[in-house]
Amino acid sequence: MGKRLAENLSSLYIGAANKLKPKGARRKIVAYVESYDDISFWRTLLSEYENEHRYFEVMLPSQTSLAKGKKTVLMNRLGKQLGENMIACVDSDYDYLLQGRTNTSRYMIESPYVMQTYAYAIENYHCYAEGLHDVCVTATLNDHKLIDFPAFMKLYSQIAYPLFIWSIWFYRKHILSEFSLLDFCSYVRLEHVSTSRPETSLEVMAKRVNRKLRDLERKHPKAIPEIGAMKNELKRLGVTPENTYMFIQGHHIMDNVVMKLLMPVCTALRREREQQIHKLALHTVQMQNELTNYQRSQVNVELVIHRNTNYTTSPLYQMIRQDIEKFLKIIK
Repeated sequence: MGKRLAENLSSLYIGAANKLKPKGARRKIVAYVESYDDISFWRTLLSEYENEHRYFEVMLPSQTSLAKGKKTVLMNRLGKQLGENMIACVDSDYDYLLQGRTNTSRYMIESPYVMQTYAYAIENYHCYAEGLHDVCVTATLNDHKLIDFPAFMKLYSQIAYPLFIWSIWFYRKHILSEFSLLDFCSYVRLEHVSTSRPETSLEVMAKRVNRKLRDLERKHPKAIPEIGAMKNELKRLGVTPENTYMFIQGHHIMDNVVMKLLMPVCTALRREREQQIHKLALHTVQMQNELTNYQRSQVNVELVIHRNTNYTTSPLYQMIRQDIEKFLKIIK
């Protein structure tokens, strides 16, 4: 009760403080996020909308504890805190696709004071296919394109898409004991990816997915018409066979798909650059110096992708922008 009172008073204080500022002073809008890792993403986005009249302060949801996560961010609604001076910025997870079938989903969709990623999570944006080549270049300082990343992730999505629809169906029916999110992710992971034959890893995954699809269709034949209808509904929400990876669990896409792809590519690019140095060096000393300089200039690919911001052209990112712009019209 004490924490609730403290947070309510905090909200009232922000509103009152804004009124006390001199005419022309900038208005402060607090944006609560789920975790430390989310601060940079939302800071970058919200800064686009700062001007001489307003600014945002991005922070964790509680000033009285280390509690984090979506529930902690959205619990502010219990005290009616979210409003013109305070917004919540959260990962969509599956809540966007559930379309109001749970209280959390309904609140996220209906409240103008909740900004959501639309993609499953921020990790999906870091894995945006059109920016993955730039990630490799930054990590290896080699601009040679070994794999067409957008084409690869498109094919990955097309293979995962039919089983993904089933995953959403099970979530909407609240039948998670038979086919949970972890179960789904186990079928759409990648094994070893070869830079010479990257399609092989997708072929292996496709066989695994197709076996599970046949199993689900056999066990739930009456669900097949519903699955067809869901495809049309999800298409209206922005989910297509080509971009499914943006709606699959973010940590899974990062760890079990994209990093499985980037690691061998970056290893090959570094080896290629080192071989070039060996070939072009005039003598041993020059070769050693050049190799040392090159190795010092490299950046860990995991660090690069977590700082990757090459997702601003994503259609889903534009949807977040539209929500922010709608909110700003409300508070004028």
